[in-house]
Amino acid sequence: MAAPGSSFTSPVADALYAPGSGVKNVDGVLRQLVNGASVWTVALTLFLMLVVYDQTMYIYRKGSIAGPRLKIPFMGPFLESVNPKFEAYKAKWDSGELSCVSVFHKFVVIASTRDMARKVFNSPMFVKPCVVDVAQKLLRPTNWVFLDGKLHVDFRKGLNTLFTRRALELYLPGQEEVYDRYFAKFVQDSENAGGKPLPFMSSFRELNCAISCRTFVGHYTTDEAVRKIADDYYLITAALELVNFPIIIPFTKTWYGKKAADMVLEEFSRCAAKSKVRMAAGGHVTCSMDGWVKAMLESQEYREKVAKGIPVEEADKPAILLREFTDAEISQTIFTFLFASQDASSSATTWLFQLLADRPDVLAKVREEQLHVRDGEKDRRVDMDMLDKMVYTRAVVKETLRYRPPVLMVPYMVKKDFALTASYTVPKGSMVVPTTYPALHDPEAYPDPDTFNPDRWITGTAEQQVKNWLVFGTGPHYCLGQTYAQLNLMALIGKASLQLNWAHHATAESETIKVFATIFPQDDCPLVFTKQE
Repeated sequence: MAAPGSSFTSPVADALYAPGSGVKNVDGVLRQLVNGASVWTVALTLFLMLVVYDQTMYIYRKGSIAGPRLKIPFMGPFLESVNPKFEAYKAKWDSGELSCVSVFHKFVVIASTRDMARKVFNSPMFVKPCVVDVAQKLLRPTNWVFLDGKLHVDFRKGLNTLFTRRALELYLPGQEEVYDRYFAKFVQDSENAGGKPLPFMSSFRELNCAISCRTFVGHYTTDEAVRKIADDYYLITAALELVNFPIIIPFTKTWYGKKAADMVLEEFSRCAAKSKVRMAAGGHVTCSMDGWVKAMLESQEYREKVAKGIPVEEADKPAILLREFTDAEISQTIFTFLFASQDASSSATTWLFQLLADRPDVLAKVREEQLHVRDGEKDRRVDMDMLDKMVYTRAVVKETLRYRPPVLMVPYMVKKDFALTASYTVPKGSMVVPTTYPALHDPEAYPDPDTFNPDRWITGTAEQQVKNWLVFGTGPHYCLGQTYAQLNLMALIGKASLQLNWAHHATAESETIKVFATIFPQDDCPLVFTKQE
């Protein structure tokens, strides 16, 4: 026992135990516990501060527009966005002319009305198309679609010649060649299934990929490569969904999409090299790639003559002087054509075949017109003059695009604070998304908008509603191939009406809209095809 008045040192106080006592250094253990508790306390405090910051920034950015009062910390409605529902989109559009969500680091403003959408489309000083975070990795950062301002305008001018009337007519034989092959395949697939309905959505995707490849790269790629591109394009579409992981992690959607995109770009680079050799040898233009390469060669020839002091008549001067583009640059540009057309055209084709199968009176009128423009020769090949005369078929295509618009929303990045209304400014760095569906289903522009009625384009006032016709966007980034897309659909369904019979086996989900980049019937359109005698 300690002597009176002497000090007693607690083992807890200085953690020193009598030598040989066998008792551990308790103070060291406690210090570790205290320090550990401090780490967890700091971590929890930081987490709560980040949550508060995340919520505060969301509320600040949201301002007075429609949207959830609070967001799920950090990720927001990410899980809902992984499997998007059309009904959820529509509810968001109906909630107000402007609404918002916040997913991870992205604050997104949705412009739902016609006027709000048009304001975004027509404000290049404030916004630029952004697709999604991984798009630059898939399409490449140097791709022309990521150019802005004058650089974009100048590059686009050089591509306009690929979609003139003359150019579009040159593409028709290749397109019709693809129609013939796939129509025969559709009939054979139905026969192999014993006449039972098959979901044809994926077949229509392959068809449209083949059409695009023949139009854009001609016969420089093989049928096997086209099938590979069509199969793998699902992976690219999935990787470019509006909400996805912003970085590429192995074995995720973005990783598989990047591998598929690399394959397509390599294939198109090989096509570009072949086109340059053929066009330099005096070959005829059969596809977009040929037309572009020929324009480069003509520009080069003109510059050489000028440099040598050789007089050139004004009429012989190229409309647009182009520099020489590398195989990789050509490949990237042609890939964007495929990117812009594949999903949208596949969606439109699927709905066209379903809608006409369910409306035999409409299909009968299309057939009647097709025979008329061909002077009664059902096997006559299509040309531009025939397409000009397809008044009703054009109305059917335009009504399909209005009734089931393939592109519901177009994402833009806000370059600087953007005052969309007198009371709300979209913050710089946010994403703003103009929508097309509400404008195309506006009852003031299109009476009874939820009814499929091609006659509204002939005897009604639909053609006058140019401000509502947002199927291909508007402003400086409107779809370069909008005329091509509509003529292709007209030629496709016109020929099908004369060569095929098809029956739609409707299900409870046939009219339910599935969102996969674009929109499709939820049941993937079960059909049976037979050859028309």
